[in-house]
Amino acid sequence: MFSTVLVANRGEIAVRVIRTLRELGVRSVAVFSDADADARHVREADTAVRIGPAAAAESYLSVERLLDAARRTGAEAVHPGYGFLAENAAFAAACAEAGLAFIGPPASAISLMGDKIRAKETVKAAGVPVVPGSSGSGLSDAELVAAAEEIGMPVLLKPSAGGGGKGMRLVREAGLLGEEIAAARREARSSFGDDTLLVERWVDRPRHIEIQVLADAHGNVVHLGERECSLQRRHQKVIEEAPSVLLTPELRASMGAAAVEAARSCGYVGAGTVEFIVPGGDPSSYYFMEMNTRLQVEHPVTELITGLDLVEQQLRVAAGAELGFGQADVTLTGHAVEARVCAEDPARGFLPSGGMVLALSEPSGGAVRTDSGLLAGVDTGSTYDPMLSKVIVHGPDRATALRMLRGALADTVILGVQTNAGFLRRLLAHPDVVSGNLDTGLVERDLSGLLPDGVPPEVYAAAALLAQASLPHPAPSRNPAGGSGNPGWVNPFGAADGWRLGGTPAWTVRHFRLPGQDPVEVRTRPAGPGSGLATELLVAAGAPARGRIVALSADRLTVELDGVTHQFTYAASPEGTWLGRDADSWHVQDHDPVTASLTGNARGGADTLAAPMPGTVTVVKVAVGDKVAAGQSLLVVEAMKMEHVISAPHSGTVTELDVAPGSTVAMDQVLAVVTPDEDEKEESA
Repeated sequence: MFSTVLVANRGEIAVRVIRTLRELGVRSVAVFSDADADARHVREADTAVRIGPAAAAESYLSVERLLDAARRTGAEAVHPGYGFLAENAAFAAACAEAGLAFIGPPASAISLMGDKIRAKETVKAAGVPVVPGSSGSGLSDAELVAAAEEIGMPVLLKPSAGGGGKGMRLVREAGLLGEEIAAARREARSSFGDDTLLVERWVDRPRHIEIQVLADAHGNVVHLGERECSLQRRHQKVIEEAPSVLLTPELRASMGAAAVEAARSCGYVGAGTVEFIVPGGDPSSYYFMEMNTRLQVEHPVTELITGLDLVEQQLRVAAGAELGFGQADVTLTGHAVEARVCAEDPARGFLPSGGMVLALSEPSGGAVRTDSGLLAGVDTGSTYDPMLSKVIVHGPDRATALRMLRGALADTVILGVQTNAGFLRRLLAHPDVVSGNLDTGLVERDLSGLLPDGVPPEVYAAAALLAQASLPHPAPSRNPAGGSGNPGWVNPFGAADGWRLGGTPAWTVRHFRLPGQDPVEVRTRPAGPGSGLATELLVAAGAPARGRIVALSADRLTVELDGVTHQFTYAASPEGTWLGRDADSWHVQDHDPVTASLTGNARGGADTLAAPMPGTVTVVKVAVGDKVAAGQSLLVVEAMKMEHVISAPHSGTVTELDVAPGSTVAMDQVLAVVTPDEDEKEESA
C-alpha cells in the first residue's frame, strides 16, 4: 500500500477519499484553490497545498500545479476523484511519467472510452449490444443529417468527447436537424473543446441502468451489480439506487457479463462504470451507452449493498494487488438509495444558489450515511459544481429505504444556502417512484408537482416572533420617590411590546423579503395583558392568528400558531434570519421598502436587470448609451458551471451599467438599467 496519496479534487469526494485513506493509515494530501482555503477537505487532510486562484483552469485543472504539489509532499500516488481531471488521459499519462501511480485506469483506456464513437465500435466488436446510430468519426453536418434520416426520427445528438448531458439534443423533427446540430456543436466546443458529434436512435421512456465493474492488472474483472439512475433532470442524475427493481437475476447476470466484456475490450484496470440505456417495455433489449472511467458520484449505494469500500479497492489495485475475490463471492444485500443535495433553488428554475453555511446538521450513523464537503461558517461560493453533499441510506428492502431517505433528508439542515432537499423529498414520495415505474423523463414531465407551493405563512410568523423576542426589553423604571409602601410606577415607554396610552396595543409592522420575491408584510401585537410573548399576527392579507414562542435556544425555535406547534432550525446573520423545516429552508430578511429603493442592490422595476443568482459576470456586450432591442443579449452571469444570459426587457437605451467582465455579483444585485424609448413608453401606456 502507498504511504502518501494526493487527492486531486475538492468537496465531498475529496473528504470521502480522505476518510478511507485515514482508515488505511495512509497519509493524505489535499490541494486547494484560494476559494477553498477554509474548506472541509483542507481541514481533514494530513497535509494541504495551495495550487492557485479560484479559477479551476489555474488550480484544479492545472496538471503542472498538481504534479508539483505531489512532488513537494512526497506523494506516491494521485486519486483524481470525479470531475476535473478524473477522465483526462493526458493527466493520467503525466502522472505515470512523473513516477506517480494514477489511481484509475491506464491513459489508453481513458482515451478510448472518452471517445464515444471509438468506444461504441470497440465494445460492439466484443459482442456488447449498442444503440443503433451513426458510425465513423468526424462526420459533417450533412452526414449527420443523412444518418439521422436513415435511423428514423426521433434521434439524439451527442458530443463524442463529453458527458453529463452537455451538448445533447433530442430532435423529433427532421426539419430541425440543421439548427440543432449547430447548437450541439457550439456547446460541445465550449464544454469539451471538441465539436465532434454522433447521432443515435432515441429510446422513448428509457431507463438508465449502470453496472459497476472492478478490474485488476492481473486479468481479473468482476461486476458488482447494477445501479438504477433513471431519475434525472436535464440529463443530470438526482437520485440513484441499487439494485434496480427492473432487473431479474438472469438479466442482471447478462448485463453484468456484457459490462465485464466492455471493460476487457479496452484493457481496463480499476473501478469503472458501464452505462446502459434500457427500454422500459423490453428490458432484455439493453444497449451500451458509454463507460465512465472513474469512480461515480453514486458509488456509495453499491458499497452499501456489497459491503465493499470501492476507494480501498481502487487503492489496492493501483498498488498492484489482485482483487482477492471472484464473481461468485459478490453478494447483494438489502437496498440502498442516494440523493444529491445541491446548492440550487427549485422554486426559481433550479438556478444555482450559494452563500455562507450559517448552521449545519447532517444525519449519519446506523443505516444513514452522508458524504459531505460542508462546514458551518464556510462560504459555498459559486465557482464550482453545485453539489454539496449526498445522503445515502441502506434498508432491508426498497420501500423501507425510500422512507428512510425521506426522513434523513428532513433531518438535513443547511441554513444559509438554498438547496434542493425539499424537492428531493417530494420526488421520493411520487407514486411512480414509490412503485418503481421509472424512466429518465419522469422528473421533467411532473416537475410542476414537485416544486414548492411557496413559503408557508407560518415561516413569516415565526420570523416575526423571533424578531420580537430579539428586541431589547429594558428593566422597568420605577419612581425614585416611592417609599417602602409605594414601590413607584413602571415606565411603559421603555418596553418594546407595542403598548400605547389608553388603547389597544399598536401593531408592529415588519416586511420580510426572500430573494427574487416581493416583500411580505407581517403585523404583530401583544394578544393581551400578561400574555408575555403571546402575539396576534397578520401575515399579508391572511386571517389573524395567535402565536407564541414555546421554546427558543441558540439554533432551535418552537412556535405555536393557533394551537398548532411548528419547529424550526434557525440561524441569524447580518443579512437576516434563515429558518429551515422538513428539508426546506427560507431566508427571511427584514426589508424596509423606502431604504431599499435607495440602495443599488435592492432596486426593482421593469427597466432594471438584476442577477438571478450569485456568480461572476463573464461577458458584457454593451456599454452605457448603447441602443438595444427587446430580447437582445446584454450580459452573461456564470455560476457553478451554469451560464445565464441577461437580455433586454424591451427596446431602449442602456442608461446604467454597474458591472464589468470578472465582477462577482450577489443574487438580485442590479447589473444594468435599460430605459425604454419614448415610443415604447407610449405603447406601454
